[in-house]
Amino acid sequence: MQASGPPSCSAVGRHCRGLSVTVRVATINGPASSADHEATWLLGHTEHIRFGPLTRRGSSIYSRAFLSVPCKFAAADGANVHCRAHGFGGRVSVDRGPALSRQLGPDRFQYVHRGRLVAGKLATKKPAKSGLPILGANPCATAPCRTADNKRGAACCRDLQVEILCPPRNTKLESLIRARKSPYLCKIDRDKPDSLGVEMISSCSYLAGDKITCTLHGRTRPDGRSAKPDLCFLWPEKGDVFHTGCVFR
Repeated sequence: MQASGPPSCSAVGRHCRGLSVTVRVATINGPASSADHEATWLLGHTEHIRFGPLTRRGSSIYSRAFLSVPCKFAAADGANVHCRAHGFGGRVSVDRGPALSRQLGPDRFQYVHRGRLVAGKLATKKPAKSGLPILGANPCATAPCRTADNKRGAACCRDLQVEILCPPRNTKLESLIRARKSPYLCKIDRDKPDSLGVEMISSCSYLAGDKITCTLHGRTRPDGRSAKPDLCFLWPEKGDVFHTGCVFR
């Protein structure tokens, strides 16, 4: 289904402010711990996503989540919402609260371990007495990269792909997803029979106060693995640039 018009709503509601959906958090390939990095990475992006408890079905980990991206047809004035598509209106209050941080203290964090969200200390890895560091200064620290909302800096840490469970028969949910406000939720494609792939802007809460430095960088999990998700170490290939002003261009 490729919706061309507004959703067939009958009244304003919570869907005007955001959507409750089920997202695929990670895929388990081998032991339960094989999905830890992927799940930790996704659950870190809490600026516009509120994640619920994690559940496992088969080889996948899922979460009910509220995507705090309004409908593009909704005009809001405080708690009052007017639908520009259908003409009705009313009061719709969604108490998001502040964006949840996965940082609980200087050395304490929330992270995913064997399919469960846990909290604990993540120690800083001591550098070897000999040998040179693989990477010196953060190459992205002064990069003029920006996401589609024109916010500058750490674009890769604010732009992400999300897989939303939505079979073709659920036409109402699909139309609501496709009606989200761009660029905060956009580029919607049906990559799999039971889900939609979308692009979202939702900053990672593992970023430090400067919104560029990763607080997981150089830390280790209790089992010795890197605390920073492994996919965060994958620098773009030459020519594989997704954001304007990327330092790797």
